[in-house]
Amino acid sequence: MNFILTAVLVLGGIALIAAVVLYICSKKFAVYEDPRVGQVTAVLPGANCGGCGYPGCSGMADALVKGADKGSLDGLFCPVGGADVMGQVADLLGMAIANSDPMVAVVRCNGTCENRPRIAQYDGLTTCAVVNSCGAGETACGFGCLGCGDCVAACQFDAIHMNPETGLPEVDDDKCTACGGCVKACPRHIIELRKKGPKNRRVFVSCVNKDKGPVAMKACKAACIGCGKCVKECKFEAITVENNLSYIDFNKCRLCRKCVAVCPTKAIHDPNFPPMKPKTEEAPKPVAAPATKAEAPKADAPKVDAPKVESTPKTEEVKEDKA
Repeated sequence: MNFILTAVLVLGGIALIAAVVLYICSKKFAVYEDPRVGQVTAVLPGANCGGCGYPGCSGMADALVKGADKGSLDGLFCPVGGADVMGQVADLLGMAIANSDPMVAVVRCNGTCENRPRIAQYDGLTTCAVVNSCGAGETACGFGCLGCGDCVAACQFDAIHMNPETGLPEVDDDKCTACGGCVKACPRHIIELRKKGPKNRRVFVSCVNKDKGPVAMKACKAACIGCGKCVKECKFEAITVENNLSYIDFNKCRLCRKCVAVCPTKAIHDPNFPPMKPKTEEAPKPVAAPATKAEAPKADAPKVDAPKVESTPKTEEVKEDKA
């Protein structure tokens, strides 16, 4: 009986000592968490997409709280929640947040089946990452879309789908939240986040081919050839050409679409714009004759034949007088 009592007392003492040690450690190494982090996390959409640049909504909430303590929320924006959610967060933290233009994903490739024919057949694991590691893919363009749909699988909002006729992904502007998941999933970096623009209108170069003009045109009929005509036409210095490829800065572009009209390969796209009217040559205006004094019309005088006069020699007249 003494052994049982001794064992109980020993185990009880060990448990008590362990509890005291754990209590002291928990107090000494406790990590304080601002209660505002939980409140902000509850306001965020909870998509955990990483589009904000932080590992999930909890990381974004922690960054927002720290930013509020520093007095600024610049550079912190939730693309999924948009301006409405960020307004609620700003109200919760007692801060003001700058309005940012909505963004949307843009596929910068026009290598449809018609513009970029296949020259090979791939037989293997159909993911863009694997096909890209194997080479150029099934076409001669080593820069364009591979068409395996990694971007579709990465989108959590059902905003991007593959078009079976063109073989290219298409983005639904209304569903896209600009989380950047498709941008990270594309191994060739042909998907870019750009401003939505007024009425979802924007102008961009739908090509990422950096080959020289003849090589690019051989691979795809709609490739950018780096001719620079768009640069000369732009009055706002929004277009640059680097590595045989044109790029339009959406912060400088004024959507005048003059570059669209001069592009020889139609590589510059302008979605949601009305069709451009073709230029018609104006007929030359007639040149007015200089004013002159009006003259009275002259009536044509009838032609009168002059009477014929027969002349006689003077010698004959002298002979007749003598007679």
